[in-house]
Amino acid sequence: MSKHTIVLGAGMVGVSVAWHLARRGRKVLLIDRREPGLETSFGNAGIIQREAFAPYPFPRDFKTILTVLPNRRIDIRYRPTGMVKAVGPLFQYWLNSFPERYRRIVPEYASIISMSTDEHDPMIQAAGAEDLVQKEGWLQLFRTRAGMAEGLEHGEESSSYGVQWDALDRPALESIQPGLSTAIIGAIHWQNSWTVASPGELVSRFANHAKTLGAEFQQGKLQSMQQQGEGWQVSTDQGNFEAEEVVVALGPWSQEHLAPLGYNFPLFVKRGYHMHYHQPEPQRLKYWIMDTETGFLLEPMKGGIRLTTGAELAKLDAPPAYKQLEAAEKAARELFAIGKRADETPWKGARPCLPDMKPIIGPAHKHKGLWLAFGHGHQGFTLGPPTGRLLAEQMDGEPTAIDVRPFRADRFG
Repeated sequence: MSKHTIVLGAGMVGVSVAWHLARRGRKVLLIDRREPGLETSFGNAGIIQREAFAPYPFPRDFKTILTVLPNRRIDIRYRPTGMVKAVGPLFQYWLNSFPERYRRIVPEYASIISMSTDEHDPMIQAAGAEDLVQKEGWLQLFRTRAGMAEGLEHGEESSSYGVQWDALDRPALESIQPGLSTAIIGAIHWQNSWTVASPGELVSRFANHAKTLGAEFQQGKLQSMQQQGEGWQVSTDQGNFEAEEVVVALGPWSQEHLAPLGYNFPLFVKRGYHMHYHQPEPQRLKYWIMDTETGFLLEPMKGGIRLTTGAELAKLDAPPAYKQLEAAEKAARELFAIGKRADETPWKGARPCLPDMKPIIGPAHKHKGLWLAFGHGHQGFTLGPPTGRLLAEQMDGEPTAIDVRPFRADRFG
């Protein structure tokens, strides 16, 4: 008997959940205040990061922390008000970055990362989105021997998780991506990660294919959700909708809408910015590249070369501050000859993070028929399709592809 499910949030995670549920014959209503793929999923670096077996730990050494305090780094900046608001989760994040705890987290996190390309692939094919996806990997660049050595050590560790990679010296790097600054001494080529020329468009195509499977989409701003008898009522500015089950996949806005139901998840955000630039002629950027020791990425996308910044620790609704992007742009122009700006204003978004670096994927522990899928940090774009599969399997009472206990909601009490 088909069930009616409302999925709240039309980013990569919510759309993937809707796609998997519709494919199983459920009647699905997807709700978002914007069209699918136009929030956080729109602005990321567009990499399906098969190599990202280890989440980003919090800096622990005193030397690194001292370099962050002046608030001038490109890879990470902060607002004092944002730090105060997130002090509890950030402290837990710091504790979980200690080696003993972090060693336990990595294999749990890697278990879902290892599903990423395998779960994206059938959705890409079904949606006819092969034209958006390149399967040639991306380049992590290094400026110092110490940085390169650390990258190689990370590469060696990644091999045990099925990651394919190659170390490139400067001549080898120049042969596949000419035009880089002479300050770059080498790179790691992450070979079985995929890149996407328009991340928001990929999400949109997934959503359109979900519609062919029977899913419906309703644009509207969420106002409330409440249990009603054996089911749920969701209220938006476009009306009320009822369903047997509800999935919350609202990314950084998830806790805001779960708080009235008595949940207090330690969700915090890392904000980020992007800007597009015209491709230089005739020497064009072919690969997605990361300037590791500086802290930004350049990606050759449909809209031009996209520059994405590192993390900004700030309140979700704080006004934009473009100094981090401006500093990244200056460094990017020294790395590669990007052209003039192609956007009128920079894009700003937020990554939803949890202090143990793992998302929540599974049932809410206080309410029947309420399911959760959020907190993916930097990897919501990568982990959307695996999340969709794992949540659909749980909702249908089936064995899951991997052990989902590390992602349960009640780990936060």
